Amino acid sequence: GDITTIDEDVGDSHTYTLSGDDADAFEIVNGQLKLKDSVSPVFVTKSSYSITVTSTDSAGAAISVDYNVEVNATPTDISLSSYSVNESYFGLEVGTISTTDPNSDDEFTYSITGGADQDYFEIDSSGVLKLKDNKYADFEADDTLTVNITVTDQGGLSFEKTLNISVNDLAYATPYIADIRPAWDVPLSGDPDIDN
Repeated sequence: GDITTIDEDVGDSHTYTLSGDDADAFEIVNGQLKLKDSVSPVFVTKSSYSITVTSTDSAGAAISVDYNVEVNATPTDISLSSYSVNESYFGLEVGTISTTDPNSDDEFTYSITGGADQDYFEIDSSGVLKLKDNKYADFEADDTLTVNITVTDQGGLSFEKTLNISVNDLAYATPYIADIRPAWDVPLSGDPDIDN
């Protein structure tokens, strides 16, 4: 990232030096702190780097700041708070998406990237997988819906997983008919011509 110094002497110039346990892995190029081209960070072998940046102004006054640079790692899994959805209702929520990631403070974005039934689904702004408002599940047509979800962290690393959503069989015909009551549950009218 860019290195800047806040100084009460407007227009003062500064030079930067590096020190600390992992200073040899870094360099400053055109005002930016970066890993040397020869360094390839791997989270499983070294999860973070420690470095101290010292800024010295034209009068020799200096300030040093310690930094801990975390190595970004690829997300390793995606899960849902629920893997089932009721049939015969438009736009139902399925479950909240969560991600397993070696980094503890990553931020994630989610997208639908495939699956036989991807057109049924969308992901809302809070990370909930749901049926589209104009879509409903139908157990008799398909008792399992399949969708691929991709998670991407703030460093651009991504992971894709295929999720199978079970459709719950309910005593409803379609979302256009709220309830189909079995004939034996219908009260008799008392008129034999009707009841028979």
